[in-house]
Amino acid sequence: MSKKYCIIFGSPRKEGNTASLLSVVKEEINKKGGEISFFDVYESDIAGCRACLGCQKNTDEICCVLDDDMQPILKAAAEADVIIFAAPIYIWSAPAPVKAVIDRLVYSGCKYYGDDPYGPSLFEGKRLALICACGYPVEKAADLYEEEMKRYCKHTNMEYIGMLCERQRNLKEPFMDEEKKLRATEFAKLL
Repeated sequence: MSKKYCIIFGSPRKEGNTASLLSVVKEEINKKGGEISFFDVYESDIAGCRACLGCQKNTDEICCVLDDDMQPILKAAAEADVIIFAAPIYIWSAPAPVKAVIDRLVYSGCKYYGDDPYGPSLFEGKRLALICACGYPVEKAADLYEEEMKRYCKHTNMEYIGMLCERQRNLKEPFMDEEKKLRATEFAKLL
């Protein structure tokens, strides 16, 4: 049985640096026969979480009462073995559309915010990975985002796979090169 991947792509640049890294990873997943559900959240209508706790009334499924473009993402995340967030780093974190997905996912799948503080995490056993690009040194640009997502995994009982993050210092230098492609290929093998 092939693995299922839910990819949350959150870059306004459809053919930018994050997309370049992701294309290598997707190619490797396809070679292994993985099934990909891909969502471009910059092109989606996804509201921020309203903390209404409507999601807590159903402890059997990853769900949200808001009717927007998040619904297919929730379904794909529920079916996925691996969830991948692919987004550039903007001020030490993911851009706003990705952050909306991160917030909505945690509440929709973790059922310990409502009446039962010991409710289940429906993400238990799933794996999570990050793919990102930045302009500053990776250890100073993406470290806080990575720590945030490590805590997210601990909170949701997911396994944190790791982060592939690459830097482009300026627009005069090309982003992709053989070393970055090799690192992306190796990262894909972890998935």
